[in-house]
Amino acid sequence: MANLRTSMDASFYDLNIATPQTLTASARSIPGEPVPLDGAYSSKLLRMQQLSLLGRGFPLGLIPSFAPPLSSHNKDSASLSLQTIWLKQPTENWWLGLVGQLRPIKLLSSVKAESFRADSAMPRFKRVVKKFLDKSFYSLGLFSHLDFSESTSLLVNIERDGQSENRRTKAVVFHKLPNHDLTLEAAWPELFVDRNGKYWDMPESISLDCLSLVSDSGLRYRFGIHKNGGSTKALDSFEGETPASLRPGICAKTAFSYEKSRDLWRIPETKEDLGIVKTKKGEFRNMAYDLRMKEPHAAISGIFGGTCEAWLSGKELDTSSAKRSPFGADLFGSVCFALQHGKFRKRYGDLTRFDARLDMSSASALINGFSNTSKSSWASPQLNLILQQQVAGPLVFRINSKVAFGSSSGGCGPHIEDVIYSLNYSMRYLASGKVVAWYSPKRNEGMVEMRVFEF
Repeated sequence: MANLRTSMDASFYDLNIATPQTLTASARSIPGEPVPLDGAYSSKLLRMQQLSLLGRGFPLGLIPSFAPPLSSHNKDSASLSLQTIWLKQPTENWWLGLVGQLRPIKLLSSVKAESFRADSAMPRFKRVVKKFLDKSFYSLGLFSHLDFSESTSLLVNIERDGQSENRRTKAVVFHKLPNHDLTLEAAWPELFVDRNGKYWDMPESISLDCLSLVSDSGLRYRFGIHKNGGSTKALDSFEGETPASLRPGICAKTAFSYEKSRDLWRIPETKEDLGIVKTKKGEFRNMAYDLRMKEPHAAISGIFGGTCEAWLSGKELDTSSAKRSPFGADLFGSVCFALQHGKFRKRYGDLTRFDARLDMSSASALINGFSNTSKSSWASPQLNLILQQQVAGPLVFRINSKVAFGSSSGGCGPHIEDVIYSLNYSMRYLASGKVVAWYSPKRNEGMVEMRVFEF
């Protein structure tokens, strides 16, 4: 079923969006904006872990991705990148990985142009070799994950992009309490992506967050404090006002939610479904390709809640024409319907799944949008649609789309605001794990990821 809990997480600073623009393969959704597409969320697995597993199935362990450079003046030309990892495990509870990225098309084009250029000052061979050593075609990242105990871990990422000569550093301390998860996170700088696919760099981002586990009753809450440091800037020559939640200051925020789901009908798994299948390679139990999609069903679920925030500082640093309110409170809600046909066990025609989720990200924005038509697309409810169809065996084609009911820049009425296409290859031995190759026309980006327990 489409993820409901992101309705609350979207108002905080830890909703990660998958992107090939960083070696960690993620950027942050801007707090307070409408909930992104389900297919846009980054994997729960660390990129270091993904590359280690994916490298076994790709030639020379090179994983492809596709994205336009953020600092380029020619935004229409996207760039192919190849990533690989050298992974070590110094101790049982410590993982250390060095990630390398190469831009082969740009490198070969540059080498070709250099080889045909006439220059008497330097021999052609030396000029070509010099191009191969040009650091602008490469990026490097050092990843480290250390488990101090079963409940406490430390993640440190340091990466440098040779093309933009930018260095990103991030540290995350995660601690499990009996009924809560505690996270301390700092990044210099932090990369954000807005609903229009534009990227923003915040020089300093520090947050402390406490999240409760979902209770049996469906109640969930979280609270935290976040510091924005420095002047946030757009990375792709976008001229516009900095989003209010990305301006300098310290913000305290809390939220609560209540969620519930109910099956309209469901066909439970039986012993006959788990029968033994005999093949030339031997016998095996007829498990579903993905355990999360093993039973045909129809279900409805919903979530609603509220948020409250207070800016403790930063008013004196806010030079924007649209002043940020020092205090705010809002309500949000989502309703989802899911329908699945098939048990995802046979080779063909055994999975068709449809999810529809209606999101209201901000009740106050919706009310204000009625009186301000220029903001109606921002404030209007969003309909997230997910269609999944089995192609053959574990291979599934998936379309994620978002429909906005407000007006757009090109007209009025309902319109498709975003869409992501993907091919998913489910792996039985991971229970609910898959390799995902996706492409976003809006951002002109695509990459290969590994995801677990996400459907």
